[in-house]
Amino acid sequence: MNNLTREERVKLSKIRDSSVHDFKNHIPNQNSVEKINEWKKQDAEIYYLTSRTTVKEVNEIKNVLQKYNFPHNKNLLFRKMEEEYKDVTEHLMPDILIEDDCESIGKGEITYTHINPDKQKLIKSIIIKEFSGIDNLPDNLKELRSFY
Repeated sequence: MNNLTREERVKLSKIRDSSVHDFKNHIPNQNSVEKINEWKKQDAEIYYLTSRTTVKEVNEIKNVLQKYNFPHNKNLLFRKMEEEYKDVTEHLMPDILIEDDCESIGKGEITYTHINPDKQKLIKSIIIKEFSGIDNLPDNLKELRSFY
């Protein structure tokens, strides 16, 4: 999966290719660790929300975050029981929510669109293309808050 183009990754994800679910062997997109470390240096508190829900898969994601030294790698959130992404997000209430455009599963799955409208007003939403990485996002948190 890691040596494929963004478009090839989306295609494999759409057909549910088994390589998409090889979580323990995933590697970070481009310079994502460096980018997130820049935000951490500016006192950002980083949380990760995985689509994985089983203990095994969540642990695989946790191991990848640790292996590649993602900042705040203990802050891995996941949906429990009947929770939806919006539930986890509304509970956390981040200042900024960065998520992909859900190209492979449908734009109707974008978390921000399901968040209570009153809470949406308090969260800066940044939608990136699925599998595109975050390299093009600003290093500066103030610029990130006004991005797009």
